[in-house]
Amino acid sequence: MILDSLTLLQFKNYPEASFQFVPGINCFTGNNGVGKTNILDAIYYLSFCKGFSNAADTQNILFEKDFFLIQGHYRTANGKDELYCGVKRGQKKVFKRNKKEYGRLSDHIGLYPLVLIYPGDVQLIHGGSDERRKFVDGVISQYNKEYLYQLIDYNKALLQRNSLLKIFAEKRYFDETSLEIWDEQLIAKGNYINEERKQFFNNFREVFRNDYRLLSNGAEDVDLIYESAISENDFGTLLKEARKKDLMLQHTSAGIHKDNLAFLLSGQPLKKFGSQGQQKTYVIALKLAQFRFMRDLKGFAPVLLFDDIFDKLDPNRVELLLKTVSNSQFGQVFITDTHKERLESILEKMPVLCRLFHIDAEKAMNLKDLGHTESVS
Repeated sequence: MILDSLTLLQFKNYPEASFQFVPGINCFTGNNGVGKTNILDAIYYLSFCKGFSNAADTQNILFEKDFFLIQGHYRTANGKDELYCGVKRGQKKVFKRNKKEYGRLSDHIGLYPLVLIYPGDVQLIHGGSDERRKFVDGVISQYNKEYLYQLIDYNKALLQRNSLLKIFAEKRYFDETSLEIWDEQLIAKGNYINEERKQFFNNFREVFRNDYRLLSNGAEDVDLIYESAISENDFGTLLKEARKKDLMLQHTSAGIHKDNLAFLLSGQPLKKFGSQGQQKTYVIALKLAQFRFMRDLKGFAPVLLFDDIFDKLDPNRVELLLKTVSNSQFGQVFITDTHKERLESILEKMPVLCRLFHIDAEKAMNLKDLGHTESVS
């Protein structure tokens, strides 16, 4: 799967822009604030129907404009595809594949798999358990559509159960039958989600540990543990045992929405005992493992995005990482970086065709091909 071209209209700080990409490594350099990350965000939109940097679509519309458009042309094993995303203030988002609009956006997720590595990934370590669950759900949802649907239904049932608990508290009464209706929904959906998560970790854990050893030259031993109360206990029993607590708290305190991941370094919590470099290497290894895991399941390489992740990495580690992703198994890669000269010197040594876009404050772009440049496709 290759993204050949990208067109932006009134998206973030781009009044209008078009890009032609190579199948290997595509890089965007320039000072902070020129819009490098915005290009990656547009590519992310084409895979997930939303951006990774802003929750509200309308916040991505160019200042004082009424709409934005993103259009991408892909090459896949089945031919050529055109993806279109349009957002207009006060109207429903429009997302089309080959000029046909989706009835529900969730049907698109997973068709054009993508892995993003960016500075915000540090929240996987320092943020709450919801950040780690979001990572797990994002991986599984890209290859298992049923999981995504079950997760959506679980969250709807959870919202309804929590609303009912608030009503009980406000009106000072309790209706067990009404609560059990939502308990049954949570149990059915939650048990399915739990089993899929366990199966995922059984396969993912060793892939991740191998990628960490590769990036650290085997310097440390790491591990990844899935923690879930319903893996060891009956979900229905947990809900009943937590009922008094839930009535007092006015929200549901047991379920797969409380699952967590334990990140370990030499058997100790990474957050507490890992250095900044070790934590960054851990997160990059997680994302590379996500890439390999999805590639093996899909049978083709996802698009890989690196957004400004080379800060605080020494040049040797940067070069090792780029050599790793220049392997033919990695497919198409997109990178942003502020250090044009450093990146250019590394790309010249790469065994694949690399295209470097240097962007200035006026959005003018200089383009240069590096690496293996015998042919451009």
